[in-house]
Amino acid sequence: MVRMLTGLALADFRDRIRRPAYAVILAAAVALGYVAVPAADSSWVILQIGDRRGVYNSAYVGMATALAGALWISLGGFYLVRNSLERDRRTRVGQLLAATPLRTWEYLAGKFLSNLLLLSSMLGVLAVTAVVMQLAHGESYAVDPLALCGPFVLIALPLVAVTAALALLFEALPLLRTGLGNAVWFCGWLVLATAGQGPGLPFDGLGVHSVARSMGAELAAQHLDAHGAFSLGLTYLEAPLGRFTWHGFTPTAGYVLGRAALLLLAVALAVLPALWFGRFDPARVRRPQEAAGRPAPGTELHPPVLLDASVPVPAAPRPTVAAVLRTRPRQGAVLLRLWAGEVRILLQGVRWWWWLGSALLALLGLCAASLHAVTRIALPLAWIWPLLIWSRLGSQRPEHDVDALLAACPAVHRRVLAEWAAGLTVTVVAGLGPLIRLLAAADPLGLAGWAGGALFIPSLALALGTLSRTHRLFQALYLPLWYTVANGLPVFDFMGALRDGSPRAALQPPVTLAVAAALLGTVFLTGALRRTGRD
Repeated sequence: MVRMLTGLALADFRDRIRRPAYAVILAAAVALGYVAVPAADSSWVILQIGDRRGVYNSAYVGMATALAGALWISLGGFYLVRNSLERDRRTRVGQLLAATPLRTWEYLAGKFLSNLLLLSSMLGVLAVTAVVMQLAHGESYAVDPLALCGPFVLIALPLVAVTAALALLFEALPLLRTGLGNAVWFCGWLVLATAGQGPGLPFDGLGVHSVARSMGAELAAQHLDAHGAFSLGLTYLEAPLGRFTWHGFTPTAGYVLGRAALLLLAVALAVLPALWFGRFDPARVRRPQEAAGRPAPGTELHPPVLLDASVPVPAAPRPTVAAVLRTRPRQGAVLLRLWAGEVRILLQGVRWWWWLGSALLALLGLCAASLHAVTRIALPLAWIWPLLIWSRLGSQRPEHDVDALLAACPAVHRRVLAEWAAGLTVTVVAGLGPLIRLLAAADPLGLAGWAGGALFIPSLALALGTLSRTHRLFQALYLPLWYTVANGLPVFDFMGALRDGSPRAALQPPVTLAVAAALLGTVFLTGALRRTGRD
């Protein structure tokens, strides 16, 4: 059984690493290592205690990169691995496995191990990057493998294991396997990243509190005052931090047992769907009609129709050549008709409650007490509501296997432009309330920021959907980007929400427009390269 589970997990893992996206995943891990250990004069930091950070020795660099990996790989890694069941369904591998003696819990355990291998490979690359960053900064050239790799095993590995298990659990639940599950995970991750750092939590939460206590004790032993609390997360600095020497911490037996229990919890969550998951077996899926004793649609029995061969069947009338020539193609606004069709496709299946929520958010923008409330509250809320609709841009055709069919149609650029315009329409309608308020106040900077955001969002969605051919990448990237704007972090203010009067605030709308144009150009270039490859 162990050999079978290992073989299933390795086969699935090898299938994933053969794809070009895996190189992007490893590059992201290297970039995360660079961000986690910034230079001494950098304006950001991931790990600090008050106004100090540790000297870049193996213990501190290993801890900083492991905590950054535990925090950010648990967010992005969820979106990377939550398509394992869907991939088997789409490629019909699941139907083949359903015909084998493989049990459902064994299948789920193999998928969990494959997810864990993928995320653990990112941790491995991050650990190698940590060694490079320690030597590159030159504050300590003594590399201690145990002190550097210990935090990855004790802190990061249990958290990415829980992430791998929850991704599998979300896929097995009908409600959470949709785009709603991506939003739910992001909200849950925010709660975990903030509340999980406190004391007295089950399994020690993120495992951070013991680290913070150890660093505080080290500062007290060196008679240093930190002037602040422990902080984990991307933080912008106004001045360089002071330094102190931290030699690492020795985990207690209770701490190690708590982390091991977290790993066992991940395994339990991974195999929990065996209670209801049908494993692609049609015999285990009962339609409502069959449950009620009625035949399923398309399976009704009809009496045979007997045809008399002696009676000739009249042939259908064939159009004459003259009739065909007299049929002129309807001239007019072709792009307008394409746009209307793309809007109908984009909004297909949208329920009444979505329109009600959009109307309430528009009313909130109209009734906001000040322009600050419009740009910092009403507009961010309005431009998170259509998240699942935007994520359809660029991904619907490949996900529904009509991409090759539509590629044979003429005017491909015109169709892509119509799809982008449909996404722009949804963005404008969602942000109509704040727009009216900004027009009434004659706020040129706010209007410029609004226009930049309205053009940027559909461009980003269409570009990510075209490049990845899936809706998950936009959902995974837009949520953190939106969160930075909603919380006042000046990473990329594509909505024009940060009104601090600085030159950067006035420069942001043209930068947003330039980025939107570059993204749209990427869409056309990608389409041209793919058509050239098919030819």
